[in-house]
Amino acid sequence: MVSARKVREHWLWQAGRVTSEQHDPPALLTLDVDGGTFRLRHATQADLPQILELLADDQLAATREDISEMAPYERAFEAIDGDPAHLLVVGELVEPGAPAGAVVATFQLSFLPGLSRRGAWRSQLEAVRVSARLRGLGIGAAMVLWAAEESRRRGCALMQLTTDKSRKDAHRFYERLGFAASHEGMKLTL
Repeated sequence: MVSARKVREHWLWQAGRVTSEQHDPPALLTLDVDGGTFRLRHATQADLPQILELLADDQLAATREDISEMAPYERAFEAIDGDPAHLLVVGELVEPGAPAGAVVATFQLSFLPGLSRRGAWRSQLEAVRVSARLRGLGIGAAMVLWAAEESRRRGCALMQLTTDKSRKDAHRFYERLGFAASHEGMKLTL
């Protein structure tokens, strides 16, 4: 288990070491976890099938996702990847003796300008997923805390998210990280 304070301290230390001269995509965050090293990085198009598996591995999302037709997902990935106001991030687990890291986590972070709150920017956290076999190790907390730090770095005054009302465990998770259920989210299917 990784504590939120330890994750924050590690991220701040790690952030100073990432340089543009690295040949591999730079790690946004690295953590030692049970069974290997967790590495957070920007998603690539090659990660798309594994991201979609994570999104579909959920009782609510299982009926929403249909990966038999990849074109809509590929278009969405290109739009996200091509816009600096959006980050699609994956976490991979590099295990000893394994040739490459398996994608085991993901989230999207978007940056939104606004006139309210004296023209404050806000970030929107979406589609946070961690592989079922790795839940409870602190990976989700590490990702959300990294997202909060990146939001601060980009000048955001707040970070917001929505979570389905039926996800009681998710509500407790976000509350432990400092989120408050201060608003009622509403959606209109178009």
